[in-house]
Amino acid sequence: MIKQTWKEKLHSLLNCDLKSLYPIARELDRKLYFFVGPTNSGKTYKAMQELKDADCGVYLAPLRLLALENYEYLNSQGVETSLITGEEEIINEDAGHICQTIEMVNFNFDVDVCVIDEVQMLEDSDRGWAWVNAIVGSPSKKVIMTGSVNALSAIKQIASYLQEDLEVVKFQRKNPLCILEDATPLEEVTKKTALIAFSRSEVLRLKDKLSKNHKVSVIYGNLSPEVRKEEARRFREGESEVLVATDAIAMGLNLPIKTLLFTADAKFDGISNRPLTPNEITQISGRAGRYTHHDDGYIGATSKKILKHITKEFSAPLRTIKSPFIVKATTSQIISLSKHLQTKSLYTILDYFSNHMNFTGPFIAANISYMKELAKIVDEKKRLSLEDKYMLVQAPVNTKSPLIKSAYFYYINAILNNKVVTYKPSITFSKEAKTEKELLQAEDEVKKISLYLWIAYKLPDLFPDKNSAELSREKVNHFCQNALKSGKLISCKPKPRGRKPPRDAIKRRDKRKRRR
Repeated sequence: MIKQTWKEKLHSLLNCDLKSLYPIARELDRKLYFFVGPTNSGKTYKAMQELKDADCGVYLAPLRLLALENYEYLNSQGVETSLITGEEEIINEDAGHICQTIEMVNFNFDVDVCVIDEVQMLEDSDRGWAWVNAIVGSPSKKVIMTGSVNALSAIKQIASYLQEDLEVVKFQRKNPLCILEDATPLEEVTKKTALIAFSRSEVLRLKDKLSKNHKVSVIYGNLSPEVRKEEARRFREGESEVLVATDAIAMGLNLPIKTLLFTADAKFDGISNRPLTPNEITQISGRAGRYTHHDDGYIGATSKKILKHITKEFSAPLRTIKSPFIVKATTSQIISLSKHLQTKSLYTILDYFSNHMNFTGPFIAANISYMKELAKIVDEKKRLSLEDKYMLVQAPVNTKSPLIKSAYFYYINAILNNKVVTYKPSITFSKEAKTEKELLQAEDEVKKISLYLWIAYKLPDLFPDKNSAELSREKVNHFCQNALKSGKLISCKPKPRGRKPPRDAIKRRDKRKRRR
């Protein structure tokens, strides 16, 4: 056997044919299908029927909430199904079907049908790699992707790279969407209306205003999937009349919305406050006029200015998703790069991967900012293995939350010292939240529980307290639900800091008070 030179080894390491990483998928005679169309066109329903009729299959969801909903749907149809997400497993040994979040796909378990939902997410800068992996590597004879038309070119490009047959099945919206001619002020909001805002604080402010005349449900990203599901149920079953939500409703939730009103025409994207794009407006607007609930859907806004922008962008063509598509490093690639670079610094390895890795086909190495941020934290723990470091930087951690960041540090130290961690609540909750701050603390507590369960899924011996964590999650979710059903939550905005009045001004003020 001829030994590779150092340069040949390096070339082999830094040049990768992505499809070769998934041998089982390559052994199958796969057929790709793209069910393409707008919201409310029946594409996902048709895909789920194909999955239901298969002897065995997998549904890959963009959200834990959707994995849970379809798990419940399949079981209700008499199809025995298991559920696997990043923080939980409900395994039925007799089940031939699995509903799971897309990051949890098993590339060693071949099935008859695999449904990959919301495939346009492959352009997401943080999670797009999961859709790329699923499309390229799902070990299924029949791979059905569902998504919007702006992903069509991307799917054709990947299918061409894979040299696999692709059948495009087009779906049309089942009922029309109409743009309202005039703005709708808050005082004129009617039942079955959803108002869209783009921050938690604005959602709660609007809830407070509308609660004077309506029963209101709210949905925003910081709420746990269980609470979002309960708020959606209340609106769906008529327990509430109006819904106030962020664009968290844009994916998957089937709600009886007759009229959808935008309360803003811009959103903060993590970098700047920018105008809403045609893609975003179309995706959100599609939640109105859901089939079997209302004949038509109506789109409007709460001001003339916002309505003008929404009307203009609603009819604009969608921006096509273009290559390259991001690919995340595998654990074996991380280990190989560590040896080549002679470093255990995960940050250095991730940075090198994103700058030097080359892929055959329309792909590029991912440069995932949140993973690199967490890599700086885990790199401080010199005794952690590289495998543990790479596992930990993929954890669901919001470093802006002191509570979650503190828990993350604690869990890292426990892993480092091989210490068993039981779940402990951080705060004691009263019967009902009185302030927005108390509600935010509860939301963060649920995310801390999710972090515990996520690590427990991977390291069950060190994090064995799964049942206590799940019970606590139920209690905190119930607390959040009660808070959102209640009346006004007191805002806890800090008072503006100003210059203190001089002492003589205070004396004059006190004199006036005494005279009165």
